[in-house]
Amino acid sequence: MGITGASGIVYGIRLLQILRDLPVESHLIVSRSAEVTLAHESELKVSDLHALADVVYAPGDMAAAPASGSFRTLGMAVAPCSMRSLAEIAGGVTSSLLTRAADVVLKERRTLVLMVRETPLHAVHLRNMLTLAEIGAVIAPPVPAFYAKPRSLEEMVDQSVGRVLDQFGLEWPGVRRWGEPSSDARPPLRTVRRGRGTESPSS
Repeated sequence: MGITGASGIVYGIRLLQILRDLPVESHLIVSRSAEVTLAHESELKVSDLHALADVVYAPGDMAAAPASGSFRTLGMAVAPCSMRSLAEIAGGVTSSLLTRAADVVLKERRTLVLMVRETPLHAVHLRNMLTLAEIGAVIAPPVPAFYAKPRSLEEMVDQSVGRVLDQFGLEWPGVRRWGEPSSDARPPLRTVRRGRGTESPSS
């Protein structure tokens, strides 16, 4: 897992917290810019963030395990993913362990999920996303799922993070799913309109 300096570091933090309760080992790379964002957007210290992962690598350690395709993983999530990191990965010119690890995931045909964080988007951003989508990356901006009827900002974050976990086949009960019973006391999300069949959300 990678965390870049884009705004939205809460997504990376929450993903690490959830992974601690799942049967998977987490390996973390935090960019130097992400450390700055952490100070602005969270009460956590860098050491606290590192403590959430099973293994942590220095962003400049190009000889670390994730830099090699022979190091087997389920894949990689970059949460959040900055436009700079996106551009490096799309261009195949990687200057850090984080972007090198993402490049390795792509060349090994594993799952790469990029929680891109920027708005509005200009043409170069969109071209880079298209390039990566064409070679197998999953572009997953953390767009709120309002059909899930979130009651708090935390629930909105959890829904986005849970959908990222879906890409790796990791089941987590915090996701509210269309047409399925809720894990809490709330009614299911699915609704039926008479004469029109079942209405479903777009995402």
